[in-house]
Amino acid sequence: MSDPSRSGAPRSTYRLQLTPDFGFAEVGELAGYLRDLGVTHVYLSPILQSTSASRHGYDVTDHSRIREEFGGAGGFTAMAAKLAAHDLGIVLDIVPNHMNTVNDRFWSVLKDGPASPYASWFDLDWQDGKVRLPVLGDGAQPRVDGDVLRYYDQEFPHPGHYTLAHYTEGPGYRRFFDVSSLIGLRVEDPAVLFATHEVIFWLLDEGLADGLRVDHPDGLADPRDYLERLRARSGGVWTVVEKILIGDERLPEEWACEGTTGYEVLNRINGLFVDPAGEAPLLDLFTRMTGRDAGYAAVTATAKREVIELFFGSEVARLARVTGCREADVRALLAAMPVYRAYVVPGEPPPKESRRIVEEAARAAGLAPDNPLIHAVLYGGAEAVTRFQQTCGPVMAKGVEDTALYRWFPLACLNEVGGEPDRFGLPVEEFHAHAAQAGPQSMTTLSTHDTKRSEDVRARLSVLSELPGEWAEAVTGWSAALSFDQNLDYLAWQNLVGAWPISAERLTAYLLKAAREAKTRISWVSPDPAYERDLAAFAEAAVRLPIGDFVARIDEFALANSLGAKLVQLMMPGVPDVYQGNEMTDFSLVDPDNRRPVTYDRVPATRWDAAKLLLTTQALRLRRRLDPAAPYRPMRAAGDAAEHVIAFARGQDDGAGVRAVAVATRLPVRLAARGGWAGTTLTLPAGTWRDLLTGGLFSGRVPLAHLLARQPVALLERHAL
Repeated sequence: MSDPSRSGAPRSTYRLQLTPDFGFAEVGELAGYLRDLGVTHVYLSPILQSTSASRHGYDVTDHSRIREEFGGAGGFTAMAAKLAAHDLGIVLDIVPNHMNTVNDRFWSVLKDGPASPYASWFDLDWQDGKVRLPVLGDGAQPRVDGDVLRYYDQEFPHPGHYTLAHYTEGPGYRRFFDVSSLIGLRVEDPAVLFATHEVIFWLLDEGLADGLRVDHPDGLADPRDYLERLRARSGGVWTVVEKILIGDERLPEEWACEGTTGYEVLNRINGLFVDPAGEAPLLDLFTRMTGRDAGYAAVTATAKREVIELFFGSEVARLARVTGCREADVRALLAAMPVYRAYVVPGEPPPKESRRIVEEAARAAGLAPDNPLIHAVLYGGAEAVTRFQQTCGPVMAKGVEDTALYRWFPLACLNEVGGEPDRFGLPVEEFHAHAAQAGPQSMTTLSTHDTKRSEDVRARLSVLSELPGEWAEAVTGWSAALSFDQNLDYLAWQNLVGAWPISAERLTAYLLKAAREAKTRISWVSPDPAYERDLAAFAEAAVRLPIGDFVARIDEFALANSLGAKLVQLMMPGVPDVYQGNEMTDFSLVDPDNRRPVTYDRVPATRWDAAKLLLTTQALRLRRRLDPAAPYRPMRAAGDAAEHVIAFARGQDDGAGVRAVAVATRLPVRLAARGGWAGTTLTLPAGTWRDLLTGGLFSGRVPLAHLLARQPVALLERHAL
């Protein structure tokens, strides 16, 4: 990806979730704390005006205003001044793909139809001059109230260019995934792009913001063109995109950005701390506990087909119409697509890899090689190519992230955004190869507002891969004492251990969401009050079981996993992000659990807290001193326990140019079983090295039993005598 043309790219970021209770003034008060922590930039959730009660900000209602609940424009500038006084910059999270349907511009479209000056703003599917709005339920009918048509708490112009439909129908517009209250924007139109980005560009022009995170680029008609326009107008500020990459998929080189928000890094780091030997016993346990013997690929395929039928009927119909192909073929090809986007641009020859992905998906879908749909989505008209690209992402997100991951969970720490739950463990050499090629300006992360579990929950669950027998014994005992739903119980036990201690209220909220996403007994649109009452009773009883005894058994190993993952993420190439509160332990589950308020200033309550805070602080401060372009140099231990360490250096050469060394323990249970580090050494680059975590000095060939005697990780900086 291209280098920014403007200085000020972050060395590290700290993500903060703005809410009506935690706005710009509160962020400003954290300036000293964050500076001392070592970060260089504060990374904010969306700041533009959204619905007043929104807790996330991805439902913008007015692009011309900074959100009043946060403090408005005045509050933002005051916050920016406080942060700048502590040498902290700001990264903005922007949402070009969609906005809330409750906004003045869409109202104008509903009122005046294609004649509205804002008709070009939205990605609409006009039918007889009207737009379909899926809002009706099974109760009262809409009523006229003067110039307004009212339906419960919703209002529409009367009369207007729209048709009200049942809420289970798809809308007459492109939307964000299956969320009909979020309407797709046409930022491929330069006028729409500049109108929806005017505040963002003003903040950049005034020097009040220094970087951008682009939400959901896969939803855009042409992400490459959008990023080129964004780069040209922004002056080349540091920009990363929330692009989910699957397996060996890579971000297109021609995209004008520094990289992604880091999910592909998260999943690779996660794999370092999972023992492949645990795969078979954990698969057996999963089958025994759930009664499911289908593999992950089969579960995913079924889930994608189901969500297409449930949610995406209007999108399929529109694709069939513009391609001239059968709806059944469209559904089959969408379900078989293995990635969120195939990067085909209308009017250009499709890249070789894009052709391969689509053609292999077509074969998997049972489509004949000469099926016209294949040609249409690769070489057809602009609307056919674009619509297919824009629909693949929602099907992947709803089918995989929001369904399959809640149905197939032999080891739930692998069930992450962009993850591959059927891949147990990642070889160290494979990670080294990836890290050596990683972009120095791309973001890295371990936890986000969208992760299914926080990094420390995953650190605990990774231990289960090393103790499958003990885990099976524990979970079998709990299940004998308490059971509820075979589809859900085993997921509940894993998350109960990972998030321990957890209240019944939090566990209930998580399990309700998990059950609704799995769609096996209930769903968001098919509730069952009796089932949900029984679920709450199960959660109440589960938290009273002696789960803490098992957690105490694994926590020393989980601490090693947690610190190891943190060290690797903070010190590998890229711009490391720390999600709010994760400088210490955080045992959060999926949103909204992971968006709970964080208490500052942070005071360690446990040894794990203290160790993680020290590591985070020292690593972030070291990153301030380290050249972001410093090469990644794999290091390899020698001895019987060499497989239990991941180590690397950062620097220009093997001599004095190497500035930092990171050493982390992996698979700590098996390490302890084999007797520890006896006979295993690591040869450091020339010179004397100081461990920033313990103060110890080391040089030459160092026994790992000595280097890691006090902590499961070491962070070394060249020591000037």
